[in-house]
Amino acid sequence: MPIKTTVITGATSGIGKATAMALAAQDHEVYLLVRNIIKGEAVKQEIIAQTGNKHVSVIKCDLADLQSVREAAAELSQKLVAINILINNAGAGFSERRVSKDGFELTFTTNHLGHFLLTTSLMPLLKRGHARIINVSSEGHKIGRPNFDDLQSAQNYSSFKAYGMAKLFNIYFTQSLAQKFADKGILAFSLHPGVVNSSFTEGLKGFDKILMKMARPFMITSQQGAETSIYLATEPGLDKFNGRYFKKKNIAKTSSATRDLAAQEKLWKISEKLISKSML
Repeated sequence: MPIKTTVITGATSGIGKATAMALAAQDHEVYLLVRNIIKGEAVKQEIIAQTGNKHVSVIKCDLADLQSVREAAAELSQKLVAINILINNAGAGFSERRVSKDGFELTFTTNHLGHFLLTTSLMPLLKRGHARIINVSSEGHKIGRPNFDDLQSAQNYSSFKAYGMAKLFNIYFTQSLAQKFADKGILAFSLHPGVVNSSFTEGLKGFDKILMKMARPFMITSQQGAETSIYLATEPGLDKFNGRYFKKKNIAKTSSATRDLAAQEKLWKISEKLISKSML
């Protein structure tokens, strides 16, 4: 029987797929949250074939569509009693400003707001599972600034600034989870996976895409990029590091902006208002 119940977003390729494969090999029951069900089912069969673990399920979840996120959370709540591991892995960057069907800038929605909604919606299951919540951030957070006056990047859009802010918000979210839910048995961690050669660059165009192609020979594999996520999901005795940021399976330094406690709380409150607004 499975030893843990694990939910992971962005599991059809890259480090998400590699993480799901590794955890299934360690007898986790794995739920793949994916935009594309056909791709998800193909990955499911690949995981079963390679690991022999048949406890793999696919659930549709488009993080850029908040109604899809709500439906995924409702389906998980119907199927499960508890969740032990939630890995908010999916992420994307976009060269041009794009807006989700809910009216939110796509980098912000895909990297932060969708995961905020998913995590808070699943909190009863996470509490029952004394869960670890793992948020895949990036060293890109170090260029991020919390621009609460323009969260939707409507003014002078820059793909790198939008991405940096979203990755900074992953760390804020992690720290808030650790602070708010530690007494409920919840642990939260964020991490930098490394610069991974994956499908992440699909949303990039023009000069942004050229830069990423030039960097490709220096990138690590998806399996290497998944190592820290797997470590945080499985390593015992991490309680004392609740809320911390990891790189190469070790605690790493974050930017000075991550120590802004007022900004952390402001992001939480604004995120709650935005997801409530999207239901109207």
